[in-house]
Amino acid sequence: MTRDSDGTSRRAWSIACLASVLACGTSLHADEGVQLKLDTSEADAVLSILARRSGTEPVVEADWERLFGSEPYRRLKQREAEMKRDFDDAEFRRFVLSDELRERAGLLERTLAAWRRIDLDAAGPRVLAYLPPQARIRAKVFPVIKPRTNSFVFELLTDPTVFLYVDPALGAEQFENTVAHELHHIGLASVTSEMQAALEGLPPRARTAAEWMGAFGEGIAMLAAAGGPQVHPHAHSPIQDRTRWDHDLAHFGRDLRAVEGFFLDVIDGRLVGKDEIREKALVFFGAQGPWYTVGWKMAAVVEQRYGRAALIDCTLDPRRLLATYNRAAAAGEGQEPLAVWSDRLLRAVRAEPSKAAAR
Repeated sequence: MTRDSDGTSRRAWSIACLASVLACGTSLHADEGVQLKLDTSEADAVLSILARRSGTEPVVEADWERLFGSEPYRRLKQREAEMKRDFDDAEFRRFVLSDELRERAGLLERTLAAWRRIDLDAAGPRVLAYLPPQARIRAKVFPVIKPRTNSFVFELLTDPTVFLYVDPALGAEQFENTVAHELHHIGLASVTSEMQAALEGLPPRARTAAEWMGAFGEGIAMLAAAGGPQVHPHAHSPIQDRTRWDHDLAHFGRDLRAVEGFFLDVIDGRLVGKDEIREKALVFFGAQGPWYTVGWKMAAVVEQRYGRAALIDCTLDPRRLLATYNRAAAAGEGQEPLAVWSDRLLRAVRAEPSKAAAR
């Protein structure tokens, strides 16, 4: 999934029955831990205007009121303002009325229709299976047609919403996988207070490093979205995405050392200040950089060695993932040796393995 450069450590700690649910704000299937809503009203309003432009009916002010009054549009505008980006109704009108968008109308309509047909009944429960029992997923999903091609999660802790750019290159299965990935972040955010409590008492620099360890949640979300370590994270992606992932995963040891260097630079005071630390940490996001690949590898090793319960325990304290992975890697007799985290780093952040791994 394309990400903005405003990803943070908090975020890193961070839909069912679509075929029958098309109206704005209609509740989707919900169980005890999952409540989702799909709202395609912004995309529908844009496509309606494009259809009028291609036909004989004129675009009237009521069409624009429908678009600008939709919740996805209003919250997109709010989000862009918070990002200090230029975004106003007049500019968006020009985008919708552009010849380029009109030429893509049919492709966008077919893409949205394909996304609606995908059966996402299993997305919520599949993700919940990788979250602590007390976690809850309450989220809105907004497919949107807009000038910027990014997708993102907005208001993760207050009104969690997944904005998905309507991208014809994103197949229905990828759409499902992308939503599932973001739902894991949303579910994990529901237990943020417990994660923060786990780090109380650490010295400030060690705590900052431990908080950024939560960015490995990207890798756990890849695992959860796929459904387990036996499923390739890019099983339904274009071949270039799968090839890139395999290439990067082959450099697991090198990337682990690079991230460890970042953690130690924070702990030792070579990186200081939130902006400097954040700038360096963002390098490891990339397209799907070490926060994803190293995080996925550690999570997969832990689950395969100790079971999913041990991995879920690690989500409540990211330090546990590193320590539990180290124990699993050391116990892998007869296998190719894996790179592990240094004792110095684990001591600095007071990392202990999951109790399930200590049995």
